[in-house]
Amino acid sequence: MSEIILHLSAGQGPEECQWVVAQLAAMFAREAAAQGLTCEPVEPVIGPSASALLRVSGDDSEAFAVARTGTIRWIGTSPFRPTHKRRNWFVAVTRAPEVETVAEFRDGDVQYQAFRASGPGGQHVNTTDSAVRATHIPTGLSTVSQDQRSQFANKKIARLKLAMIFDERCRQGSADGKRALWSRNHELERGNAVRTYEGPDFRLRAPAAP
Repeated sequence: MSEIILHLSAGQGPEECQWVVAQLAAMFAREAAAQGLTCEPVEPVIGPSASALLRVSGDDSEAFAVARTGTIRWIGTSPFRPTHKRRNWFVAVTRAPEVETVAEFRDGDVQYQAFRASGPGGQHVNTTDSAVRATHIPTGLSTVSQDQRSQFANKKIARLKLAMIFDERCRQGSADGKRALWSRNHELERGNAVRTYEGPDFRLRAPAAP
């Protein structure tokens, strides 16, 4: 069974786009279930979110991911500003890289620190040192994962997030790689959405006839 990590990002979009990220995370889970797949947040998505990581698993996870990679458009009235004239909101969906394929990212440069998890989570919270902080020593970049149920799983996610930030920093040539990854616009192609949803129930709009 294959597993793919998808990264949903509101880029530099307003709170409406962050709201769409959360709604899409839930919608993708329902769509996956209808296809006999599993699509679940790697970390809790609570309220509007600038970004989210989703784990997709199942025999047809590759096709599921391919169909949703790119720009997603939602057509609807802002849930925060009902009088706002804008009705098109965009979110980017990208596939997280395999850590081993990130150029110049070496495990020997990463330091891991376990600590006690806190906040929302399973029964392991505040009982074991299951949370993990991963720090890239040469650059000082750091990520944390504490929502998985084991230290091993949290280490894997913290390592993935760190590799993504490192990769983005290298590609952007920015001194603020973390901000670039989680907040940048992702060069959303507003005229070329791979999927379009509309209305408060996020109905999938059928592709236009050629």
